[in-house]
Amino acid sequence: MPKFVTIGYGDREGYDRTAVAIRDAAHAHDASLQKDGVLMGIAGTPVQVRNRDAAQVETANGPFMRSSLPVAGFAIVEAADMAEAIEMVSRTPCAVARGVVEVWPLEQPS
Repeated sequence: MPKFVTIGYGDREGYDRTAVAIRDAAHAHDASLQKDGVLMGIAGTPVQVRNRDAAQVETANGPFMRSSLPVAGFAIVEAADMAEAIEMVSRTPCAVARGVVEVWPLEQPS
């Protein structure tokens, strides 16, 4: 079954402006996805890694990409297709609480 990487973006302000019942339903949906085997986690502090020409590892604290909302979390979902993956994440906290969720097909090398 195809796998998809999802990245949730959201901030506390948008979360707090969302009705408690909607937030609670979104967290229950997350719990259901996790019970069904979705690997999901909250984003920690990132580190950028470079090793140009395999000569020397360099690191820098913080994200490489910037967005108007911070990264809130990640998940790896298995779904029949993109439409099913979208349906799976459409009721998660970031999607319903004024954030956004990106869904990326995880293509496996042959």
